[in-house]
Amino acid sequence: MNYIIFDDASRDSLKPLTYIRPVCEIRVGILTIREKWEKYLGCKTSTLTEDYLSEKYPIELSDSMILINGSVCPTDSIIEKVKALQPHQTLIVGDNIIAMHKTKDEFLSDEAEISERIDIGNIDYIQIVNPWDIFVMNERAINDDFVLITKGRKSAPISESNKVICPERIFIEEGATVECATLNAREGVIYIGKDAEIMENSVVRGPFAMCEHSVLKLSAKIYGATTLGPYSKVGGELANVVILGYSNKAHDGFMGNSVIGEWCNIGADTNASNLKNTYEEVRLWSIAQNTFIPTGQTFCGTIMADHAKCGINTMFNTGTIVGVSSNVFGHGYQRNFIPSFVWGGQSGLKIYDFDKAVDVARRMYMRREMTFSDIEERILRNVFELTLKNKHLK
Repeated sequence: MNYIIFDDASRDSLKPLTYIRPVCEIRVGILTIREKWEKYLGCKTSTLTEDYLSEKYPIELSDSMILINGSVCPTDSIIEKVKALQPHQTLIVGDNIIAMHKTKDEFLSDEAEISERIDIGNIDYIQIVNPWDIFVMNERAINDDFVLITKGRKSAPISESNKVICPERIFIEEGATVECATLNAREGVIYIGKDAEIMENSVVRGPFAMCEHSVLKLSAKIYGATTLGPYSKVGGELANVVILGYSNKAHDGFMGNSVIGEWCNIGADTNASNLKNTYEEVRLWSIAQNTFIPTGQTFCGTIMADHAKCGINTMFNTGTIVGVSSNVFGHGYQRNFIPSFVWGGQSGLKIYDFDKAVDVARRMYMRREMTFSDIEERILRNVFELTLKNKHLK
């Protein structure tokens, strides 16, 4: 069967995190949503997304296809029902589409086809609709992914130099290095990916996940539920933070209840507030609605999109959105919404020269021994042009 993962309406509500990726490329738990589906299905998937992303994430059509909602994380029960779908059937939970079985002619037709709707009722699953859902659902997602990844496998041995609590809930992949650290898995599992490293005197309380080649620097303090995506470098204090990958927060400073995109750099001693002094519900800027909206969360820190940077001693307010490829610096608390492709801070913002932004991206890729391709540049240029109208600069 040919499986295609599509973006639903959550693509807009998840901005700025979805400017440079389809929804299914968001990491929650240990794996991205796509990786979860592919592990459950046992095959590769393609993508139905925005035109400007389709060069990097192409769609593969066939005579018979199952389209899957990219904001939905799979479960055993959902997989069973998705695989059982027949042509012209749609799997739903209430008003929410989970998957659709379509023929190629039906998919390409301009006319709406009548589909048999199969409501699977009150089924429990994770769906990522808003940016804060990523850190709110991260504990459950880590636990689910841990079972999926480690089932039937044996962990690499844990060095005796470490202080370990509940070692049976810790899994270390081959090539990982963990020495002179404290690992406490009493409150949640701990997963250490291939060739990852936890440096001396770091203290980790699960649930916690490190993906391949990520690094936890000297004396880091990590509270669950936290995920470090691949090739990330982290120091200081984190609590319930998801870093999608390839980003640095290598120095001291606190960050809690936050999501950091790929290719970001957090300056030394940056701190991100995650709780109002009044203990009120946090409101977050919605790019889709062009206003602040309630999150339902008392704890909500910073949502930072891909390629964004901030200088040393930056202070982020509770509930801050930072757009794609912005460079934030300066004294005092930063404003709660920083658009994409801007340069500056509290004293004023100006549009970031696109060619300079690309230059920085190329150099950061090179630091990971990767190549910033022409496709990546075209995606960034599209985002630059899409977000120009959102600039409210002073």
